[in-house]
Amino acid sequence: MTLNADQTHTTVLFLEVLNFQKVKSGGRYIDATVGSGGHSAEICKIGGEVLGLDQDPLSLDFARKYLENACPGIFPILVNSNFSKIQAVAESHGFSSVDGILMDLGFASFQMDEPTRGLSFSNDGPLDMRLDPNLGVTAADLVNSLPEKELEHLFREFGDEPKAHVLARKIVEGRKLKPFTSTRDLASLVEQTNLTKWSNDGTKSRHIGSQIRYKTHLHPATRIFMALRIAVNSELENLKIALPQAFELLKPGGRLLIISFHSGEDRIVKNAFRDWEREKKGKILTKKPVVPTEAEIYENPRARSAKLRVLEKMTNK
Repeated sequence: MTLNADQTHTTVLFLEVLNFQKVKSGGRYIDATVGSGGHSAEICKIGGEVLGLDQDPLSLDFARKYLENACPGIFPILVNSNFSKIQAVAESHGFSSVDGILMDLGFASFQMDEPTRGLSFSNDGPLDMRLDPNLGVTAADLVNSLPEKELEHLFREFGDEPKAHVLARKIVEGRKLKPFTSTRDLASLVEQTNLTKWSNDGTKSRHIGSQIRYKTHLHPATRIFMALRIAVNSELENLKIALPQAFELLKPGGRLLIISFHSGEDRIVKNAFRDWEREKKGKILTKKPVVPTEAEIYENPRARSAKLRVLEKMTNK
């Protein structure tokens, strides 16, 4: 896939992140999931030095081109790596003590919309879902080999799927006839199993006076695809590994900002922040997670489940 740096991309909770980050000129910041480069670009414009990580080489290529256009003459350091290795990467590039770290755990539209990645059911493509092409296991491997009980657990644990048992059984029955190889194969089975009506565009909205009202309709395959993606990329495990490393890299007064999109991710972040506050190592700045406004969700329906939590590292006494 060839990417154009001028492609449309939307940065979630952009103003909220900027408000909490308190970027200062000459400060050092790590964007641990650089994505399309939107957050990093703003840090660079204010004068901060940026180290950006991303496990997806396609994302990194997009970010590099975008940042060259958005911040001419400024050269952030970009590294192809999962954030589970954030401490080693940071120390090797002179970022062992930083003013802020951001982890946006979502995905850019170009990642979701590219059929060859298999991350979405909107377009037919291989049932892959690997963000790092060097990973060994694909979504097709899991769907076609896991026992029924393990599939059910995966869908329930990672996807909060209420029909996990039924869908796991249907998948096991279906793969006996023909292995699942494409996103359309899997999405079609879920659609046939689901007895309720669904909206392909995901969102319906209307205006009442000056107010925007919206109603979100999840495609029945949404939770299944999310669960498989989380499992293929070991997302929750990597987050657990990355959080303590990120905290250690912060200067006293430095801030850790996490944008999550899944209840499991948010739970891990919330518990880590509570532990650090209880130990008087950090101060939670968001007693409740910051969520997108109705206007942002109207413009970008994929932002609907975003939650931002922020922690400030306390000064050593």
